[in-house]
Amino acid sequence: MSGIRAVFARCKEENRAAFIPYLTGGDPDLETSANLLAALVDAGADIIEVGVPFSDPIADGPVIQRAATRALESGTTLSGILDMVARHRRSSDVPVVLFSYFNPIFVRGADEFAVQAADSGVDGVLCVDLPPNEASKEFTPALRKSGIDSIFLLSPTSSRDRIKQVAAASTGFVYYVSRTGVTGVQSQLAADLRRDVKRVRRRLEQPLAVGFGISTPAQVAAVAKMADGVVVGSALVRIVEEKHGDPDLVSTVQTAAASLAAAVYRRRPRRAVGG
Repeated sequence: MSGIRAVFARCKEENRAAFIPYLTGGDPDLETSANLLAALVDAGADIIEVGVPFSDPIADGPVIQRAATRALESGTTLSGILDMVARHRRSSDVPVVLFSYFNPIFVRGADEFAVQAADSGVDGVLCVDLPPNEASKEFTPALRKSGIDSIFLLSPTSSRDRIKQVAAASTGFVYYVSRTGVTGVQSQLAADLRRDVKRVRRRLEQPLAVGFGISTPAQVAAVAKMADGVVVGSALVRIVEEKHGDPDLVSTVQTAAASLAAAVYRRRPRRAVGG
């Protein structure tokens, strides 16, 4: 069992969903990112998603787009992020998933990337713009050869065929995009989210994590009742943006993440009187 699957198994035993925070690697710089990773661990993260900054992040909204720009301007590279993850994994067993576009990986080469990612302690990779049928040619085999979980996306518009393809290609978990469009904080969850998650879950053997637009403890609690994991990204990245240069940046992110992490616990059924 991979480290990622072990986390979901433990969370299931504890009657809760996994808390999966996201941060853009290198935002505002790699040193601060390393401190933020440690803060997320202390806040109760079960798995951490680290975004690889890319110049054309088509699946991301303005908050994460600006984070990618800040990271690139600070000189962040894929190699720098892998080094940061390696340092993180020397002191923490919290799994790391790289959230990337395919271009940086393609330039490096799938096999070389997979070996380097494994050596750095990366547990899983999600390529936003790489569909499973294309990934099966080189990318997914390279990850599996190196012992890295492959994670793919589903959305409210995914057909039965796409769900089947993703189910066959994903090993760590499946990431369900809670709504159409790009990432970003939303005031409320999609009206049909519970129905859509139920539709997808019954066709999967892997754990299902839900992300995109989840930003408050109340929203985390609602999603935790229907999914195996809850991903929060833009809400935390926005704090990094607002607190950029503030000495309280790391502690503020940790406090916010801790309040989100506390919301993943589901209510346990009450015991009958005399039971």
